[in-house]
Amino acid sequence: MMNNSINTGSLQGLQAGQTLLFQARKVANGKIQLEFAEVVSNGPASVNPLGLFNKSDDRFSSGGARRAWLTAEPKDASIYIGVDLTESNPSWTINQMGQEVLELNILNPVAIINGEAIALKLQVTETTEPSDWQASNISQSAKRRGKNGDFITHQGMYIFANTQVVFREAKHTFLEPDAVKKTAGGIPAGVDLSTGEIFN
Repeated sequence: MMNNSINTGSLQGLQAGQTLLFQARKVANGKIQLEFAEVVSNGPASVNPLGLFNKSDDRFSSGGARRAWLTAEPKDASIYIGVDLTESNPSWTINQMGQEVLELNILNPVAIINGEAIALKLQVTETTEPSDWQASNISQSAKRRGKNGDFITHQGMYIFANTQVVFREAKHTFLEPDAVKKTAGGIPAGVDLSTGEIFN
């Protein structure tokens, strides 16, 4: 049976297809939030040489690993994860934002259910129908072309990506983006021709 081991991974070393149970954070009503991270590719079409050869440049990054949060009862989560997530664990600390957190960094976490280790993965579902928060925070929540780049649309509508934690295998839903608007000369608007960098 596979076990979850603390400090077997990190956000910096996370590779496509790997999942990280980054940390637990205490929230209201005695519950905790488990924070998961995963580098999710939109498929072969999302990888291009310019982005790949500039992946260390923040201007070419779409933010790295996606995140998802799972709210849980500490004692129940402790049973399924196999790690003490209750207040009795002495490793809880206060982070820079004043939140009580428990760093985990568990690479490829599993839930132990009836003796079976079941993988925990992130699933991405893109939609044009925003949540209330997304509708009120378009600049932060709608999909963009790179960090702070132009918004990406589907049939003229903003795209919102929602993530959740699922068992075994993720079934992602990615919307087909609208074509990039081009100038009269056939060059995409907002592109620096010397670097290929995309601007607003």
